[in-house]
Amino acid sequence: MSGEGGQQKSQKQSPRRGLLSFRTFYTLTIIVVFPASGIVSFKDVAFTLFSLVYVFFLSKVAFPILDPSTDRRVFGKNNKLLSLYISFTALIGLILPIGYIIDGILEGDKERIKAAAPHIFLLCGQGFMEGFTFNAGFSIPIFAFVPVFYHSRRIFTIVHWLRAEMGKTVNGELVGSAIRVYFGRGLAVVNLLVWCFNLFGFLLPVYLPRAFKRYYGYKEKV
Repeated sequence: MSGEGGQQKSQKQSPRRGLLSFRTFYTLTIIVVFPASGIVSFKDVAFTLFSLVYVFFLSKVAFPILDPSTDRRVFGKNNKLLSLYISFTALIGLILPIGYIIDGILEGDKERIKAAAPHIFLLCGQGFMEGFTFNAGFSIPIFAFVPVFYHSRRIFTIVHWLRAEMGKTVNGELVGSAIRVYFGRGLAVVNLLVWCFNLFGFLLPVYLPRAFKRYYGYKEKV
């Protein structure tokens, strides 16, 4: 889900704030570390780089900035329900999978954790791009485009992750710790359900239309 700029406070007097906030910094760290460790493929790195180039392209040809001082949040910054849901998705989509990967590294399970790594890498790429487009003052449709774009890609990586988890058997017997295997399967299933709901139940029918309404509503007044 979009973090609405990480629930950062709007400062209309200075719309272009520091681009490396703490949230942006730690997501950028994972973006750098995972490819360097060899657990994500070049195509996932290329996808992230392409998203950076494409937001600049869209900003120039389709959705230019109409008023740099406009708050780019689609929902209010004090929306407690949204904040709780963002925290929940961060736990399910980032914190628990990172713990799962760390546990796999400690157990020498590097090959099997490669299935979970692309999802985490792309989620951090999404977090970085959301923070970047918000702090750099891009228009509302550009800011809303990022989570939709990344969700559409990440769902495929989660399906691949789930298939890898379900395949951890040899002649019907579990490969590795039973607790770890079942935890990995449950985590992959929950992530697939959460992010499918996020894309098809929230971002496309609710979030994106509101973003366009705000953008074009302002444009009509100019």
